[in-house]
Amino acid sequence: MRLSILTVSLLTAGALLAQPPAAAPAKPGVAGSRTGGLGAGAAARPPSAPAPRWPDGHPMLSAAPGKLGFWNAGTGGLTGKNGMNLPTNLDIGEVPFQPWAKALYEERRRDQQKNDPHARCMPPGGPRQFHTPYGLQIYELPEMKRVLVLSGGGPRTWREIFLDGRPHPSEDDGNFVHGFLGHSVGKWEGDTLVIDTIGFNEQFWFARAGYPHTESLHLIERITRVDYNTLKYEATIDDPKAYTKPWTGGHYIYWTPDEDFEEYFCQGNNRDAEHLVGQ
Repeated sequence: MRLSILTVSLLTAGALLAQPPAAAPAKPGVAGSRTGGLGAGAAARPPSAPAPRWPDGHPMLSAAPGKLGFWNAGTGGLTGKNGMNLPTNLDIGEVPFQPWAKALYEERRRDQQKNDPHARCMPPGGPRQFHTPYGLQIYELPEMKRVLVLSGGGPRTWREIFLDGRPHPSEDDGNFVHGFLGHSVGKWEGDTLVIDTIGFNEQFWFARAGYPHTESLHLIERITRVDYNTLKYEATIDDPKAYTKPWTGGHYIYWTPDEDFEEYFCQGNNRDAEHLVGQ
């Protein structure tokens, strides 16, 4: 029965809806808004309902049965402590770059990110999927023991996370392919979905800010539905070829209720043309 409900939800979510990202509320636990964040003198948003839960007790990461909505990604990042970012984030000067990676990061900032592959409609791999504008949906398919993450922005990417206990494929296997999304396995630790991903290629930026990575990137993501309207996303970046040690950052993502994605394909309507500087 749960699978049939989710299947109907997936079909209705196939319309993948874009909306401008909301600015950050001052703290987690408040609803998303089409009109932006809490400015000076703005009224506080109403408190959130609890997170919906599966019969076994762990949180649903999608709308409750019979409801609509999506996660309004597009703001927040892995560094800095302002807005939607986590207070434990590093400041950019604290990121443990290898010298070549720091130089490349600074060059990307100097040239106004004109070489960002995402501006050319390439998939948003890793944490980029969770701060790409136009939102995302997260669907758990219990009978299939996997989670799907559907992106509203860019090329409408979908990502598969296996919860069936399988290991990562061996990189020594001649059939192993490094991709934009890597190979993801996950498990629940209490109310947190922990995702372990390897197998990335180097053809994307894993965050809008342009932090470099290599094919050695090993990503650990922790996703917690704090309440109905709030998702906490945290990622640990472990890439010894680009950084001197692992580092962690994340942000909150807020729920847009009673709406679904609109149809949007970057390839036919690129809304990131401002980053095609000098081309």
